[in-house]
Amino acid sequence: MFCRTLAIVSLFTSAVTAASPNLDIYWIDAEGGASTLVVTPGGRSMLIDTANRTSDDRDAKRIFAAAQQAGLTKIDVVLTTHYHGDHVGAMEALQKLIPIGQYIDHGESIEFDRPRGIELYKNYVALTQEKRRSVKPGDSIPLKGVNITVVAAGGKVLSEPLKGGGASPADVCKDVQQKAPETDIENNESVGIMLTFGKFKFLALGDLPWNYEKALVCPRNLIGMVDVYQTTHHGLDRSGLPQLVWSVKPRVAVMNNGPRKGGPQSTFEILRKSPGLEDIWQGHLALGTPKEINTNEQMIANFEPTAECKGHLLKVSVAPDGKYTVTNSRNGFSKTYASR
Repeated sequence: MFCRTLAIVSLFTSAVTAASPNLDIYWIDAEGGASTLVVTPGGRSMLIDTANRTSDDRDAKRIFAAAQQAGLTKIDVVLTTHYHGDHVGAMEALQKLIPIGQYIDHGESIEFDRPRGIELYKNYVALTQEKRRSVKPGDSIPLKGVNITVVAAGGKVLSEPLKGGGASPADVCKDVQQKAPETDIENNESVGIMLTFGKFKFLALGDLPWNYEKALVCPRNLIGMVDVYQTTHHGLDRSGLPQLVWSVKPRVAVMNNGPRKGGPQSTFEILRKSPGLEDIWQGHLALGTPKEINTNEQMIANFEPTAECKGHLLKVSVAPDGKYTVTNSRNGFSKTYASR
């Protein structure tokens, strides 16, 4: 049984009477799926992934509710990192709730050996049609008010470092460990982006696996340092290569995990060893991990298992001067940070 109650968050639902000067990013609770909504100061929007398909359209409704809270009447861009059901499943239902301007992806699926993979990709193609654009590393995603650069896509990464990147110290890469190759090979194709707004930098890599993350920092750090890092692959230990996390040195990590997906103890240990990390914010309490290993409960949006969940949001609002405030809609708790 899925939670049918959408979070009605008074904090975010006041009428939009004028364009905000801030960049806002909403982490929509998809309970282990992925859906992140970016809204620029001028009201332009990009949705990263459309989460799960459910019988009651739970995730599509939650995305639509977040869009309404942001004052949107359309979503300008939907970026699909890859064609797994927890990233693309709610697209058809969402299309019925709000207009979508353009669809961006990594190109053709590579999971044609799986009936479910074939079905998901064929549905995606049918839903996007002439509005679809595929990207490669180094491409820009036009969204007025911010700069968005594709850092990974189609199993490849940038050929040259972004501003702030460069050669990695020799000791960073010497002990990199490999993991077993992914069996869910669409993860290898994930679109990863770097979003910049003035001094503020946000990194999101979809479900890019551990072995593929290595190319982003070894032998060169192609990304540089960031302010907010959305944990890769929902905080699962199949991603989150220590050398990547420690090289980009986020001040804030946001984990879009579910009650029992993402958030193992090893992921928390890697994050907490990252130089300069101040806080971890979580979409859910990781129920399979000891409570004391999870972050401070003030920074966790949801505590319940799926059947009782309320779908609370996490939100970051970035001011033009680079200061950014993360807010938990469950309790109104917020904390402000400075961009590097």
